[in-house]
This record gives sequence, C-alpha cells and structure tokens, in this order.
Amino acid sequence: MRKQKKSDLLQGTLELLVLRLLRSGQLNGWDIMQRIQLVSGEVLSVTPGARYPALHRLEERGLISAEWSTSENNRRAKFYKLMAAGRKQLEAERESWARFSGAVETILRDA
Repeated sequence: MRKQKKSDLLQGTLELLVLRLLRSGQLNGWDIMQRIQLVSGEVLSVTPGARYPALHRLEERGLISAEWSTSENNRRAKFYKLMAAGRKQLEAERESWARFSGAVETILRDA
C-alpha cells in the first residue's frame, strides 16, 4: 500500500485549527505546525509560508496575542495565546465548519 501524499490545508481552515490548538494553551509557531501534523496523523502539513501569515492575521484581528519567551530547547520564540475574542471566533467558525462539512458529507453520501 503506498503512502498518501500529505494534503495542504483548505484555505481558511488553518486559522480555525490554530485557534483550536491555542484553546488548550499557548504555543509557539513550530509547536503549532508540529501539532497539526501529529494530530492529523501526518495527513495535514503547514509550511512556514502559510503558518506565519495566518498567525499575523489572527493577531491583527485581536483573536490571539503574541509574546517573546524562551522555548523548551532554550531558543527565543514567539508564543501565541488565545484571547477572549478568539474563543468567540473559534465557536462561530466551528459551527460554520460543522454545517459545511455536514453538507459535503451529505452530497458525497447521497448524490
């Protein structure tokens, strides 16, 4: 059996996944990338070229905040934290995603 190629994230889903990961606590950019890959069973991957613009957009919208600190391996890293507005946005986007994915599943099953 051949290994499936890793999928790029659908446009717009990366921000949702970042908000969800940060709900559990603060993470740096590298940790966010690793968790997405690990939790998805290595189906999803995020490049730095997509990850950092998404983090900056979320920060500009006041959904997350960032602070420089030292990582576990003693390197300086920017850590991101979910803000109250980000929690509200996460719930709204989860509801929207549930409707969208349910509709796609229905079409795949019944069409």
